[in-house]
Amino acid sequence: MNVEPSIQAALLRLAAADAELSRIAHRRKVLPEQQEVDRLEAERNTQKDAAVKVEIEIDDLDRDIRKLEGEVEAVRKREERDRTMLTSGAVHAKQLTDLEHELASLERRRGALEDDLLEVMERREASAADHDHAGARLSRAEAELTDAQRRRDEAVADLDVAQRRCENDRAGLVGQFSGELLALYDKQRAAHGVGAALLQARRCGACRIELDRGEIGRIAKTEPDVVLRCPECGAILVRTKESGL
Repeated sequence: MNVEPSIQAALLRLAAADAELSRIAHRRKVLPEQQEVDRLEAERNTQKDAAVKVEIEIDDLDRDIRKLEGEVEAVRKREERDRTMLTSGAVHAKQLTDLEHELASLERRRGALEDDLLEVMERREASAADHDHAGARLSRAEAELTDAQRRRDEAVADLDVAQRRCENDRAGLVGQFSGELLALYDKQRAAHGVGAALLQARRCGACRIELDRGEIGRIAKTEPDVVLRCPECGAILVRTKESGL
């Protein structure tokens, strides 16, 4: 294939644009800002789960408190009824004794229930403090996540700008290449990552392998418009003044 040296040289600019597009694509995949967002999302979810767990504990304790308060109130009403009967003077001696025993039993029962209620209320107070702390940690995690998302979005926007610039540069270059040359370049790039590279001294700019003297001698005798391929990697070798031939 024969192509004007100036057109061959333009392949280097095309290769540079494609290399930059590849770097941009790779950076998108390993974007540190996205990794930080992922880490903070996991942290936010952990803190959210912790806050929900405490909320469930508080709900359970509130239910226990209502139950115990109801039982205490029921016992208290039973005590009041028995005391009213005791002071009414309308009960027989045996019934009086039974009422006194029942009152003593009710007082013990109420005391035990009130102790249980106090314990549950203390646990509820501790859980409320835990809930406040969990809420504060969750708020901090959400604020950090929001800030990280902003930095990620800015980084992505910068990549978008760089990608559009490279794509525009590439679009402005491809029109000057023949379909045959561009097909060769694209096939080589798809197979090995680099379609064309500078021959600098004796080294291929794509695979970085130094060509032997015999190959360099053959290249030196080749007309400038002949399209050359690297014997090692197959990339199109572009000759310029830097090639030293």
